Amino acid sequence: MKAYHGILPVFDDPNLVSDGGLVALGALARKAGFHELVARSSTLSVPAVAAKAWTVVAGMASGADNIDGLDRLRSGGTQKVLAGIKAPSTIGTFLRSVTNGGHVEQFAKVNRLLLGNLTDSVPGLVSDDQVVFVDIDDTIKEVHGHQKGGAGFGYTKVRGLNAMMSTISTPRSAPVIAEFSLRKGSTSSGKGAARQIARALATTSKLLGANQRPLVRADSAFCTAANVHAATRAGAWYSLTVKAWNTVTKAIAEIPEEAWVPINYPNAVRDDESKQWVSEAEVAEIPFTAFSSKPAGQQVKTRLVVRRVARKPDNERQSQLFSDHRHHAFITNSPFNAVQADQMHRGHAVIEQVFSELKAGPLANLPSGKFHANALWLALAVIAFNLVRAAAHAAGMPKARFATAKNQIIKVPARIASTARRIVMHLPTHWPWARAWERLWEAVT
Repeated sequence: MKAYHGILPVFDDPNLVSDGGLVALGALARKAGFHELVARSSTLSVPAVAAKAWTVVAGMASGADNIDGLDRLRSGGTQKVLAGIKAPSTIGTFLRSVTNGGHVEQFAKVNRLLLGNLTDSVPGLVSDDQVVFVDIDDTIKEVHGHQKGGAGFGYTKVRGLNAMMSTISTPRSAPVIAEFSLRKGSTSSGKGAARQIARALATTSKLLGANQRPLVRADSAFCTAANVHAATRAGAWYSLTVKAWNTVTKAIAEIPEEAWVPINYPNAVRDDESKQWVSEAEVAEIPFTAFSSKPAGQQVKTRLVVRRVARKPDNERQSQLFSDHRHHAFITNSPFNAVQADQMHRGHAVIEQVFSELKAGPLANLPSGKFHANALWLALAVIAFNLVRAAAHAAGMPKARFATAKNQIIKVPARIASTARRIVMHLPTHWPWARAWERLWEAVT
């Protein structure tokens, strides 16, 4: 190679490790029983399923967003500290071996069991706050080409596949993903949500203490009688945005003026409908019967909590013509007052951050033309997300986002040396997050 300003780069060191944090992440995965769970749960008729699944998870945790990107795990001395890494061509065959949704369900089971083991291995991963938020939502992952199985045009008007997920979080702990499913791009948002809510709450119940209770949050696409009953059957509270049904607008009109309580936001909140920043609003509540068009057994007597914001006029003339408000309503059975309930409901946006982190990471691509192969890729991306989240928590970074944790404790360059039949991994001096890495290592070993 040609030298540039006195620097001569040469790719010739067999002892360099591309991502030293994967050693600690691998130790955490083994401590939580990842390999055993995969081997016990999967019925895929391919050899070394656990090793191949771990190759994908480790690659995603280090920044790979496609099959070829997994080859970074075989560079230099990385394979000496990460046992069982497979070649990308082998991984492609592994993904294509998934022939039905049952195989993907097996990895969903692995994720549920692994999440329970991670909460045991990393205390506080789901903190002991009284309220535990279970958020459900869907997102469209845009894809290209006409050979992507299941791709279609959904509510975003772009060609893609639809992923529905449920997350678990608390005021003091960042979200982890409890449930997920990949669906056709043309699928409506709330289709099959009741089943996922029931499963997410079953998973959540195994992680909670005696004094904790889940609160299911969702937007209006998920406000159905089936979803409300799924939540209440599991003993959970719910907080679901409602559309401007005739019964809702009538109920809002019946709220007396003196019932409105002013609230001030510590930071301005972006209102997507008006494209404006809101720093002041008012809230009120009124008893409400939801789903009144359904049979009596499916109707729900609940609370309708409403937040209203004064419309900001574009000019003085409009100010004279319009002086009304915009209303945002949701139903809830929680025991909190209207101001507290509104504050908790607005926190539902946390799931959008999870979608953003995944799309900027392992879900930047859905690599296969086969639908079930992409569904397995999503399953492994969820497992990688939860593992990195747990690793960040163990490292003393409980609120770190996926990319932050990846860059600070996973993508750490290292060099290995052998001494007295042991491998010594030399990490950079003055690494800014060395103490965090050491905390993670202490936790997993």
